[in-house]
Amino acid sequence: MIDPDGYRPNVAIVLMHPDGRVFWARRIRRDGWQFPQGGMNSDETPTEAMYRELREETGLLPEHVDVLGSTPGWLRYRLPPRAVRRHERMVCIGQKQVWFLLRFTGEESDLKLDLTDSPEFDHWRWVDFWYPLEHVVNFKRSVYADALRHLAPFARQVAGAQAIPPMSLEPRRWSRFGGRRRPPGPRSAGGPGAGAGSGSESGQN
Repeated sequence: MIDPDGYRPNVAIVLMHPDGRVFWARRIRRDGWQFPQGGMNSDETPTEAMYRELREETGLLPEHVDVLGSTPGWLRYRLPPRAVRRHERMVCIGQKQVWFLLRFTGEESDLKLDLTDSPEFDHWRWVDFWYPLEHVVNFKRSVYADALRHLAPFARQVAGAQAIPPMSLEPRRWSRFGGRRRPPGPRSAGGPGAGAGSGSESGQN
């Protein structure tokens, strides 16, 4: 499903541990790490699509999470030109997303990346809240910043201000324009695998 402007409706999920760390996963057969996300079906609401994607990509059910908040309206990002499939009948130039912040209330054994025949991820870990801004593929950084900035107040209500410092106290640490120190990295692994890479530039999922 693609809208008249060429954007595919999509949901994105920030799954947060009660201590403020967030679920960060590596796309299967690629070196790209990201939050769970996926396209909406034409008959779904954003909330329905979120729960479906949560199950398909992480193995979690509604009873394993609490919804803490979501972004109002759509957040958009464009795909890099080389990722746009111009030969298709409906050309997708980017994604428009509703983001959800979920508190993880289950056990780590509830996380199952291989629940479907075509899993999206092969490794995952818990990372500090702002860590993805430094490590997501470049063309998604702006929308990640907008989404996390909006969701941070909801996260602080659970994890506290120390776990989720204001973004203004970490100026440009996530910027691609060099010379800045990186944000804190993963404090503990939530699954096998190496550190987060800069990632593939495919954003079609």
